[in-house]
Amino acid sequence: MVLQVEVGKRRGGTELAREQILQALIEPVVEGLGYKLWGIEHLAQGRHSALKVYIDAEEGINVEDCARVSRQVSSLLDVEDPIGGQYMLEVSSPGLDRRLFTRAQYEAYVGARIRVSLKRPYEGRRRFTGLLAGLEGDDVVVRVSSDEECLFPLTFVERANIIPDR
Repeated sequence: MVLQVEVGKRRGGTELAREQILQALIEPVVEGLGYKLWGIEHLAQGRHSALKVYIDAEEGINVEDCARVSRQVSSLLDVEDPIGGQYMLEVSSPGLDRRLFTRAQYEAYVGARIRVSLKRPYEGRRRFTGLLAGLEGDDVVVRVSSDEECLFPLTFVERANIIPDR
């Protein structure tokens, strides 16, 4: 389920600081409505950008849940105005191929197959698929074959998604 709402406004700072500000603003609203904030993505694309808010709940998420959160978050963002320019607000469930945002999410999915994209190449590659073997310190451990594990610093991971069982 995906719900998109177009909103707009002003200026911002660095992307990391912006995501932290957005997290601090949005999380209490989402949790106050009875959902869990799974993650936030701000995708800047020239003059237009997208803010994707992923919500979850034990009983799952439906389109009415997304609409409810979207209305509240949109109102909050109109008042707080943390993003510059026009942007599209999209609220959805994380889906079966959910993206992993936090250490706790990585830990919860140990043993699952994942797809990892790195910010820069490792041994000439940026994309790896394998079994999430766990975390060692600040590194994600991915078993890419029966006899090979790769450790990637969390800060180097651009994106990691669960590969759903079929």
